[in-house]
Amino acid sequence: MSTAPPGELRLDGKTAWVTGAGKGLGRAIATALGHAGAQVAITARTRSDLEQLEAELAPLGGKVLVLPGSVAEPTAVRDMVRSVVEWSGRLDAVVNCAGISPHFTRSEQVADDDWRQVIDVNLQGTFFCCREAGKVMLDQRSGSIINVTSVHARTGFERIAAYAASKGGVEALTRTLAVEWADRSVRVNALAPGYFRTDLSSGLLDSGWGRRISEATPMGRVGAAHELGGAAVYLASDAARFTTGSTLTVDGGWTAR
Repeated sequence: MSTAPPGELRLDGKTAWVTGAGKGLGRAIATALGHAGAQVAITARTRSDLEQLEAELAPLGGKVLVLPGSVAEPTAVRDMVRSVVEWSGRLDAVVNCAGISPHFTRSEQVADDDWRQVIDVNLQGTFFCCREAGKVMLDQRSGSIINVTSVHARTGFERIAAYAASKGGVEALTRTLAVEWADRSVRVNALAPGYFRTDLSSGLLDSGWGRRISEATPMGRVGAAHELGGAAVYLASDAARFTTGSTLTVDGGWTAR
């Protein structure tokens, strides 16, 4: 039986781009990729968050490129990808983690603008990033795209209609791109977190819903952001070279029930 060559879970010499890297899960993923040896381009809407992360990644020895902006703007995304390629000469991995879920509202009360905002960032923004990064990777005939979705792409929960719909759309997009681009060695997978404590989720977890969520998770707790990083490293690495169109779920057992 053959064994995996040593170092397959390392990302030395690879260039990764992480969106939504300013805080929470995106920040943890960017940090994990940096620890695995990648040089990392980081995007978020707030430059100060990115500059703080840049300072934390600098001691690891890899280069860091700060690219503030919104993934919901296709022209901005096109410029970001161009900047990454000018900076590095290539693009090996993309983690689409930028996302919002600002409203915990009964579905019949969701405002039109709130619905559009979530879809614009979570679904359209992910597509724009996949499209522009995909052009580079298809020319290279190599690359890994990782779309961060959610357990609620496949399981129901109250008051998150726009968020769940957007993440379900991202999973469908992931499978479509995986099939379309596989023959040119571009892999597209989804990474589906369960409940993790971040700035985005803390309000919900500190409310009366938090206990219900922990009790519904077989491990009896929510995740810490750093516990998601290893899964992203795997999907970005050569160890996952035969993995595409899949969803890797990291949820403490939430979807196993």
